[in-house]
Amino acid sequence: MATNKKSELAIAGCMLAVGIGYLLMTTQLPHHSGIDATFVPYLLSTLLCMLGALHLLAAVKMPQTEQGSHAPEETPSEPLDVKAVVKTLALIVGYIALLKSVGFPIMTAVYLYLQFIVLTPVNQKVNHVVYVLIALITSAVVYTLFREAFDLLLPSGLLGF
Repeated sequence: MATNKKSELAIAGCMLAVGIGYLLMTTQLPHHSGIDATFVPYLLSTLLCMLGALHLLAAVKMPQTEQGSHAPEETPSEPLDVKAVVKTLALIVGYIALLKSVGFPIMTAVYLYLQFIVLTPVNQKVNHVVYVLIALITSAVVYTLFREAFDLLLPSGLLGF
């Protein structure tokens, strides 16, 4: 896909603007001393601002393409899988809807397992055992990390911790 300097500058500007907006909204959150619930939003907004600035810098350094000449079109390695996008959005909506009642550990493990299946290429066999292990371990580690290290309670739901 041929890219030109103007579109790259626009994308970089939008990314930087969203990062700055996110950072400004994050500053409005109540916070406490040390690591608290605002840590991750600050981290994400700062990283988004840095990525936007780097993208802007790369776009400025990009050579201007002439109007008459077109760069050869790159063929995408794989076409966009609309079904996978729709399934991912449905999984996210289901995860959010059931998170409080079912709980973080169970819903995260289920979400990750199903998302792994959705993202597995069609020509590759689904490895259920590995997917279940990764989903369970990741869910347990994240839940424990937030509960013990950050002293933040995530919804335990059906498990009732």
